[in-house]
Amino acid sequence: MFTGLAIFGLTYALIAGRRLSWLPLDRPAGALLGAVLMVAFGVLAPREAIEAINGETLLLLFGLMGIGGFLASDGFLDRSADWLAARCGTASHLLGALVWGAGILSAVITNDAVCVLGAPLVVAWVKRLKVPALPFLLALCTAANTGSVATLVGNPQNMLCGQLGQLDYTTYLLHLAPVALVGLALNHALLVWMFRRELALSLPSVPAPRVVDGRSALTLGVLALTVVSYLLGTDLAWTAAAGFVALMLVKRADTSGLWEKIDWSVLLFFAGLFVAVEGLTRSGATQWFFERYPLVEPGSTGAWRASGLFLVGSNVVSNVPFILVVQDELAKFSNPVLAWELLAMASTFAGNLTLLGSVANVIVAERSRDIGGLGFLAYLKVGAPLALLTTALGTAWLVFLHG
Repeated sequence: MFTGLAIFGLTYALIAGRRLSWLPLDRPAGALLGAVLMVAFGVLAPREAIEAINGETLLLLFGLMGIGGFLASDGFLDRSADWLAARCGTASHLLGALVWGAGILSAVITNDAVCVLGAPLVVAWVKRLKVPALPFLLALCTAANTGSVATLVGNPQNMLCGQLGQLDYTTYLLHLAPVALVGLALNHALLVWMFRRELALSLPSVPAPRVVDGRSALTLGVLALTVVSYLLGTDLAWTAAAGFVALMLVKRADTSGLWEKIDWSVLLFFAGLFVAVEGLTRSGATQWFFERYPLVEPGSTGAWRASGLFLVGSNVVSNVPFILVVQDELAKFSNPVLAWELLAMASTFAGNLTLLGSVANVIVAERSRDIGGLGFLAYLKVGAPLALLTTALGTAWLVFLHG
């Protein structure tokens, strides 16, 4: 157990911090190192390590990055930046538009998709409009996480909870949509208050361009069809990949220029992280933990304890793999709907606790490196209070609904 735990601790330390002068590894390299060490030290067999990689998650990210690359090539993102700047007028209003836009869209097309498509837009704002990078990067990833709690297709962990817990889409929407809306209001207020000085500036006057032209309309149409397909219950990963391929065929694009628009480092990061998490689980550390700190039957006080463990555990193990770690524990609960809704809610809001809490955060961090990216501590100052407030709100609401 010690070997797997030690390797995971080293991996987490490397991907949580900035590059060290004596070991200049970025986050993807740190995750890859952890994966290799798990195999090298015998915590996992080579085949077990390969099987630990969640191909559906990687394929989903790949497809969405490809679609986002087409939007960038069409010039849609740059024109959208100018249009919003002309309409909002101030940095504070622009940030508010970003929070609510990212939050609502994430409930429909997943938080990861919003961040894949939105990160280049925010980078463009920072470069063109000279708005402060940190509050806008934080607004994108935190709002995408917060809003995604509303539906079972809002993020990968909700999808997994819906499948494993056999949750009803409409019932879940009615239960969690109010939490998402209040959570977005808290998200917006917290960012505006914490960055009130940085946001107290007017945006440069720019003309409002025509946002959609023929090429971008075609790309948006394919994106809309993928969203409709999601809602109809098609496989998310293969639908995203199909949308990317459809754009290649319809636009007759030179595919040799497409691959540079895929952020391969993000895919590498999560492939390595899945292996490192599997090594932690196989080491027996998670079993040891639950034997000493078992999940309490959700009830009035038990729900608070369970959601707290979900919040912390989703950051230690990462929220998507954490669902798999605790699924057997949830089978012990007599009220499975409350248990799975608590897990979906807390693991979603856990994405805002730390920089490593969700895929969406890392996507924004990695795709904004040329403007400074996001640091672990800088993120924590906003993410921690937001995650704690929204998790408390969601827990209280679900306890009330379930009596």
